[in-house]
Amino acid sequence: MTGGAVPGPDGRPRCPWGISNEDYTAYHDEEWGRPVHGDDALYERLSLEAFQSGLSWITILRRREGFRRAFAGFRIPEVAAFTDADRERLLADPGIIRNRAKIDACLDNARRLAEWAPGELDELIWSHAPDPAARPAPRTLADVPPVTPESTALAKELKRRGVRFVGPTTAYALMQACGLVDDHLTDCAARGGAIV
Repeated sequence: MTGGAVPGPDGRPRCPWGISNEDYTAYHDEEWGRPVHGDDALYERLSLEAFQSGLSWITILRRREGFRRAFAGFRIPEVAAFTDADRERLLADPGIIRNRAKIDACLDNARRLAEWAPGELDELIWSHAPDPAARPAPRTLADVPPVTPESTALAKELKRRGVRFVGPTTAYALMQACGLVDDHLTDCAARGGAIV
């Protein structure tokens, strides 16, 4: 899909990926590109983007509640306290993606982030938000980059500080999902705010 906005089920134009199924439409209309703040909320998005690596986002979206149950709502102090028994439980949980490397990274990241000051993850991530005035709105999906200098810098800083499984592409997906950038297409009804 490289085209511009297309009519959704209600006739309003949306990004093409946002009308491919009901789950994507709800996510596109209500969540994607909306500002997300808070260390736990950003840790959740960081973790889910890492789990998504190499997979379709719909796979993660449809298992999100399973991930939330398995990872104690992504509350950093609770996940940081997970034991080897918790790790084995996660590796056997059919409600999540049972990838050993991704599970280990998620647990290690929680332990690392638990040592940070409150608000530090939020501040670090949002310090990499580009100036919206310097970014033209994408007209088509082909205008949306897979990585940016900001996502490359964010990935590098997270890695420097010990956060695993976040490369420049994953960092950019995080920036899109959490509203650091608004990559809704120019003609998309969700650009600049949720469709209600």
